[in-house]
Amino acid sequence: MVGARFGYEGLRSSQVAEAAGVNPQTLRYYERRGLIAEPARSLGGHRLYPAETVTLLRVIKTAQRLGFTLEEIGELLETGAHRHRPPETGLAVRAQAKLAEVEARIADLEVIAGSLREALNAGCDDLMACSREPRCPLPFAALATDHRKSREGS
Repeated sequence: MVGARFGYEGLRSSQVAEAAGVNPQTLRYYERRGLIAEPARSLGGHRLYPAETVTLLRVIKTAQRLGFTLEEIGELLETGAHRHRPPETGLAVRAQAKLAEVEARIADLEVIAGSLREALNAGCDDLMACSREPRCPLPFAALATDHRKSREGS
């Protein structure tokens, strides 16, 4: 640990960043966002983070990969810090809601994938030409028609 012989302990930004797999700018950004506490400083002004900051950063990055926003992660961290919290603010409820969002996105992506497969099977090769063809499997023709109707109605 840097500075242990001077009566303070901690890991420098570069050490924490490397151990957690983030860059040092991420640490400062998370500090500004309130996701990690502002660290102590060495006599030379270097940030000195407690070792558990590495675990916290890994938790934050994992939560991001699961689809949680930094704001949601901050709320989850804050909620977890309070023992007497309403159950609807906990991870289980939020994970269930996030799962529903992910499943809805997957359904949307499956529709898109199906449309793209149809376009490939139909031999669509020119985006503009395809958009003018009523038989085009992609929804361009419908979009163009809807656009013309909305302009005519205004």
